[in-house]
Parts: sequence; C-alpha cells; structure tokens
Amino acid sequence: MARLNLLEETRFEKLPVTVYPDEHIASLKVAGRIADLIRGKQQKGEKAVLGLATGATPVEVYAELVRLHKEEGLSFQNVITFNLDEYYPMSPTAAQSYVTFMNENLFDHVDIPKENVHIPDGTLGREQITAYCLDYERKIEALNGLDLQILGIGRTGHIGFNEPGSAPNSGTRLVTLDDLTRRDASRDFGGKENVPTKAITMGIGTIFKAREIILMAWSKKKAPIIKKAVEGEISSDVPATYLQLSEHVEFVLDADAASELTRFNTPWLVKDCVWDERLTKKAVIWLSETVRKPILKLTDEDYNSHGMAQLAVEKGPAYTINIHIFNKLQHTITGWPGGKPKADDSQRPERAEPAQKRVIIFSPHPDDDVISMGGTFIRLVDQGHDVHVAYQTSGNTAVWDDDVLRYMEFAIDFDKSIGEDSSRLKNLYGEMRNFFEAKQPNQPDTMEVRNVKGFIRKSEAIAAARYAGLDDKHIHFMALPFYEEGKIRRNPVTEEDIEMTMELLRQVKPHQIFAAGDFADPHGTHIVCFRIVIEALQRLRQTEDWLEDCWLWMYRGAWHEFETYEIEMAVPLSPQEVERKRNAIFKHQSQKDRPVFPGDDAREFWVRAEERNRETAKDYDCLGLADYEAMEAFVRYRF
Repeated sequence: MARLNLLEETRFEKLPVTVYPDEHIASLKVAGRIADLIRGKQQKGEKAVLGLATGATPVEVYAELVRLHKEEGLSFQNVITFNLDEYYPMSPTAAQSYVTFMNENLFDHVDIPKENVHIPDGTLGREQITAYCLDYERKIEALNGLDLQILGIGRTGHIGFNEPGSAPNSGTRLVTLDDLTRRDASRDFGGKENVPTKAITMGIGTIFKAREIILMAWSKKKAPIIKKAVEGEISSDVPATYLQLSEHVEFVLDADAASELTRFNTPWLVKDCVWDERLTKKAVIWLSETVRKPILKLTDEDYNSHGMAQLAVEKGPAYTINIHIFNKLQHTITGWPGGKPKADDSQRPERAEPAQKRVIIFSPHPDDDVISMGGTFIRLVDQGHDVHVAYQTSGNTAVWDDDVLRYMEFAIDFDKSIGEDSSRLKNLYGEMRNFFEAKQPNQPDTMEVRNVKGFIRKSEAIAAARYAGLDDKHIHFMALPFYEEGKIRRNPVTEEDIEMTMELLRQVKPHQIFAAGDFADPHGTHIVCFRIVIEALQRLRQTEDWLEDCWLWMYRGAWHEFETYEIEMAVPLSPQEVERKRNAIFKHQSQKDRPVFPGDDAREFWVRAEERNRETAKDYDCLGLADYEAMEAFVRYRF
C-alpha cells in the first residue's frame, strides 16, 4: 500500500528522485555511496572509476571523502577519476580552473596516485582538441567505462557543459558556453567579460555509459530547472531531461531544490493532504491564480476541477473557505509595521505595545536596508520608533576600481585647496593606479584599496540612513570579519562575528529585528549574515530576559520576494512613499546604473525594488484585496 501511495505521489516524476532535508545530509549520503563503491572494488582487487563534477554542489561530498580518508582510513589508491569538464582556454594553475578546484577540495588531501587523475586540458591548441577528446574517450572505454558519474546541473539544464542543443549521443568535445552559464560564473571571474566563452566537456553519450549516475542539486535557485529535468518532456532545450532515458540514474536533492516538484509544490494534485492552515492558504491562493478569479469568487466547481475536492469536503463549502483565507490575507496588511498604538492587535501582524519600539534593521550589504524595506524603514522612523540600522559588511568588493581613483583624486584636490601636504596621498594614488593596471580578474585588492571602497559604501549608507530620518548614533557599521578579506569566496564565520552581533543586540535590546531572509543562494552573504544573527540570538536567549518580547521579521532583497501564501506582514506604500524609498536608494551612487555584481537581472536596483513591490501589491489586488501602489513583504521567524 505504501508503495502504491509513493507511486501516486511521484507520478509526474519521470526518473528516481531522493530528497533529503538539507544539502549536508544529502552530501554525506552521496559520499557514503562513493566510499562503499571504492571499498567494494578494493575487496575485489579492482579499480573504481569515478566521473567527478565541480562547482559548489559537490564541495561537501568531497569534504566528507577527505574526512573518511583521514579519520577512517578510506584509501584512494585504487581510484581512477575523470572530470566532466574544464573551461577553455584555462591554465591549470588559475584560481578558476577545475584543476585548482579538484586539488583544493579533494586530490591534495587523499592518497590518489596523480597518474590516476584525468581533467580536460584547457591549455591545448585548437588544432589538438579533437584528437585529445577522442583519447579522453578511449581512456574511459579502456577501463570498461565509468562505475559512477557524479553530476550537478546548471540553470540552463546543462550537465557537464552540455548546453541546450547538445545531442544525446554526444562525446567529449569543445563547446560554446551559454550566456546564462557565463553569468552564473561571473562572480568567480570578477565579471562575465572574464569568463571563457568555451569549454571542453564530456558528452551526454559518455555520461550515459556510466553504470550509475547521481545528479545532485541544492537550493531553491535550482528548483525551476529541477522541475523541468524531472517532470518535463525530453528536449535538447534542457539537456538534463535526456537522463530520463537512463535506467541507472538518480536525482539526489535537498528540500529546497525539490520544492517545485508537484508532490511538494502542489501536493493536492497527487495525494490526499493534511489540510493545515498553511497548506490551505497556499492552495486557495494557487487556485485563485490558476483560474484567474478573486478568492471570494471561487466556487465548489473550481475546487473539484483542480484537485481540491478533499479540501472542499473537509472544510467547505467553498465560500466558507474563501472568506476564511480572504480574512487571513486581509489581516497581513498593515500601515503600522511597528504595531498600532492602543489598537486591538489580535488580528494584526505586530503587537500594539510598547507603542514606541526599539528596532534594529540588519543589512548584510550597505544598501539592502533601503532596497529591500526602505518604505518600511522610513515609516518606522516617521511613526516614532527608536530605529537602529546595522550594516553587517562593508560591501567593499562591490565598488568599481575607477571609483577609488575618483575619490582619491578628490581627496588630493581637497588637501591642495586647504594648503595641506598631499604628497603621501599622491604616492598612494600612484600605487593604486599601478595596481589596477596589473590587476588580474578576481585578484584581492590591497588593504588601502579595500579601505577606500569601504569608505565609499559607508558614506553612501550614512546618506541613505540620514535621509530615512536616523541620526548618526543610530547607524552602526559592523564590518564583520568573515567578509573583510577582499575575496569573492568568503572566510568561514568566526566567533568574533557572533560576539560583535551579540554586543550590538545587548546594547539596543530591540523589540523588533529585521534581517535579510533571502536564502536563494546558500553560499551568498545574505544567508551567512542571517545565520550569524540567529546564532547570536540563540545564545542570548539563554541569559537575556528582554528577548522574550523580541520578534524577528525577515525581508528579502531586490531579486526575489516571498510567495504570497508565506507573507505575514504586508506594508502598503503610497506613490509618495515609493518616491521616498527611491530617493534613499539613489544615495548609493556606487551601485547605480551598473553595479559590480548585478546577478541575472539587468535592471537597476531601484527599478527592481519598485517593480517587485508593485508586483506584490498587484498579487494582493488580483486575489480581491485592496489595490495599493506597492507593498513590502515580511515573514516572521519563529525559534
């Protein structure tokens, strides 16, 4: 019976999928399977032939294999590896090369013979590549193929660097990279313009010959392409869909990467559900959007025709459910984000008392506060709350080198205008110009350059916070140590990061905390900063009584918004408040027009923010609620 139920739940899935709560657990499981394969081959006196992947996805898998080698004696003497791909052209000693990646994450830490390691050569002449690729294939065939191939997946649906348009029988070859793939790699290379346009990749046909294939994916960023790969039609537009043809493949996902699969996203379409409040709200909003009707106009027929007959029977009739969910949504809307004094707060998202609250807005970068919740920030100040803003990092990696020279030239001219000796500044300016002329992509800046970039971001943040109504005593610059190395790949979180956050919290003793809850990129600054705040609060909760009356609200950045069913507080903005928010964002001149790390979205940050806020308001309007100019959305974090 359980088997039949599982088959029903997964009937939209065209290949086996295993889902783990998080990437850490999933990585340990995959590493364990690799270790079992290696040991099994050792017992038979055979070689274990592995196909390996690079990128963020397998990092924890390799870390666990290293641990198993060092602590449990797992030997790699009998292991032969073939990596999927390499950028072309690419020096093996470059920081971005997959040779460097594999050495740093695995090979330098285990006892694998160097002659057993095979990674495509990015230094070949073009005339050598065809013969080299044929030889790569022959080496794999001579070993009777791959025992296990590990894969990640790109947002284009590529496996290896087999981009859209790749043939299912393709072999190892030189390919041209998709623009989205290059954009995704741009941070590692210090800009898309520095990302190679080509790569050497193992082909889909080669991958298919492996006796076992495991594709791994973590985070919500991968959820849309995972849905296409698992549930979509086989198409060269999404090369990973070819894996549906294999009898030896398994997708291993964390909960976030699996979140858009039908059994998780719209489970009422594949099984009977336990209709708790959250799922009911999600389903009714989905139904309203699907049939394009306001919530209060949904009918029993709408419910029955869209897999929600069980809900209508258990909690219906439809109109009763509609009114309940409509009222729940209505109660999320408030013009008083700090709570409305002397009001009945039983149906409001925030407490009425204390009437004037102490508030900390944690901003991972120096502009996240105004981009993500600038309207709410200004309103909290206008309504008399004791608002503090804490900039967790300096943001000094996100300033153009040209801006450093411009500010240095200003400082030199200013010194000259007041009769000061500017010789030291001139010498430093000359050193900076020389450094920039010789600077390599993603090369860390000098301390002096990092300082100037940090000063630029700091002055802009002060201007924006002052515009929002804060005095200087309420503006805090933390410069958390994990960020302050001028590197794209951040250092691990330190005890000092947490202690600094605890000290600020003890100082302010807030009733309200706002923190960036944008987890789309689990390796980004936002989630690191959020985890620091959570760890600090968890420790303080053991000794600090004031935390019993402290609420934490999460906001999101300029790229994504919470789903409507998730929103617990929606703060409407008038046209005038939208303009005030825009003016606050404009204070961040170094981020205007074209920021250093724009992500996928070509729009300026203020445009992204306004359009996102207007989309949130439009979503509420389409559900049948009031039509506001814009809305900022928040979700409460509960410990």
